[in-house]
Amino acid sequence: MKRLTVSDNLRMPSSRSGPFALARTLAWLRLCAIAGQSVAILSCVTLLKLDVPLLPLMIGVCVLAVFAAAASFRLGMPWKVSEGEAIVHIAADTLVLGYLLYFTGGAANPFVTLLLVPIALSAAALSIAGVSLVAILTGVAYVLLVPYHLPLPTLGSRSLDFDLYVAGMGVNFVIMAILLGVFISNLAKAIRVQQGEVQRVRERALRDEGILAIATQAAGAAHELNTPLSTMRTLLPEIRREHATDNALGEDLDLLQGQVERCRTILREMVAFGQAQLSQVPEKVTLDEFIHGCLERFQLLRPEADVSLKLEPGAGRIALRSPPGLRHALINLLNNAADASALNESTAVALEIGVVGPWLELVVTDEGPGFDEFDELGTLGLSQKATGLGIGLALAEATAERLDGELSASNTGHGAQMRLRLPLPVIGDHA
Repeated sequence: MKRLTVSDNLRMPSSRSGPFALARTLAWLRLCAIAGQSVAILSCVTLLKLDVPLLPLMIGVCVLAVFAAAASFRLGMPWKVSEGEAIVHIAADTLVLGYLLYFTGGAANPFVTLLLVPIALSAAALSIAGVSLVAILTGVAYVLLVPYHLPLPTLGSRSLDFDLYVAGMGVNFVIMAILLGVFISNLAKAIRVQQGEVQRVRERALRDEGILAIATQAAGAAHELNTPLSTMRTLLPEIRREHATDNALGEDLDLLQGQVERCRTILREMVAFGQAQLSQVPEKVTLDEFIHGCLERFQLLRPEADVSLKLEPGAGRIALRSPPGLRHALINLLNNAADASALNESTAVALEIGVVGPWLELVVTDEGPGFDEFDELGTLGLSQKATGLGIGLALAEATAERLDGELSASNTGHGAQMRLRLPLPVIGDHA
C-alpha cells in the first residue's frame, strides 16, 4: 500500500540543536574520555611499566568524573542551555585535559591534538564569537603546555620510544576519526532537522495566511450575497402567483426557492461558525451525535452519495469538545471522497470511526482512482478536481494541526483513504 503523508505528527518533540546539542555531545564524550583515560593510565603503569605520576593523573580523572556527573544532572533540568554555559563545559574539559597532558609530556604527547576536538564541535553549534573563544582557550592551553610540562617517561631505547610514540599517534588518529565522524555528524543532523522544522513552520504560516485571506473574502462575499438572496426570496412568490397555472414552471420555482433557502442557511451557518471560532467555545456532544450531524449535513449537500458508516462499538458514547472547524473538516473529506468515487461512476463513500490508544481515528474511503505519486494533497489553491477550489484538504490539514493531530492519505486496492487522527485528551470532554 502506497502511503502519502500530508502532515507530520505535531506532537513529536522538536529536535534540539545549538548549545544544548553541543553540551549533550560533550557529556557523552566526557564519559568516553573518563573510560579511555583510565584505561590508558593503567596500561602505561601495568603493561608498559612507564614511570608516570599515577596519583595526580587519577585525581584528574576523578575530577572529570565529578564534573561529568554534575553536567549530566544539569542537562536533565528544564532550563535552557546558553552558549556561555556550553563554553564553560568546554573550558572545564580543556582544563582537565591540559592538566593530564602536563604530567605526560605536554605538547610532545601525541594526544595533544585532542585539544582540536572542542573547536570542531563548537564550530557546528556555536556562533562565530563562541567558536573564537573556544579556539583561544585551547590555543592558550597548547601554548602553555609547550614550556610547562613534565617530560614523558622513556622505555630506555630510542627505537622503542619512537615506536611507542607512533603507536600513540595511531591510537590518537583513530580516536579523532571516530569523534569527528560520529559526533559531528550527529550535530549536523540535529541542525538539518531543525532547519526542516523551520521550513515546515514557514510553509504552514504561508498557508495560514492564504486561508485567512480566503476567510476575509468569504466574509465579504457572505455579506454581499445576502442582498441578492433576499431579493430573489421576495420575487419568487410573486412570480409563482403570476404563473399559478404553469405547473412545469412551478416545479422549477420550487427548486429555485429551495436553493435560495439553502444558500441562506449556509450563510447563517458561516456567521455562526465565525462567532463560535471567535468565542473559542467548543460544541459539547457525544461522538455519535457529532458523526450523525455531519452525515445529515453531508447528505443535504450530496444527496446522491451512498455513505456507509462503521462506528466502533462503545465509541459513540465518547463525549467530545468538538471545535468549530472539525465538522467542516470531516465534511470536506467526505465531499472529496464523493467526488473521487464519481470519477469511477460510483457513489460509494465509507466512513469508519474507531479509537486507537489515545487517538480518535476518522477514516474516509472512496472508490476513485486513488492518488498519484506526486500529488500535492494539502497545497492551498491546488485542486485535483477540475471544479475544485483547492482549499478542502488544506483546511482539513490546518484543522488537524491546530488540534495536535495528523492527516494522512494512502491508496487502497480500490480507491483512496484519508485518515484523520485526533488526540482524545485534546478533543475529549473531561468535564
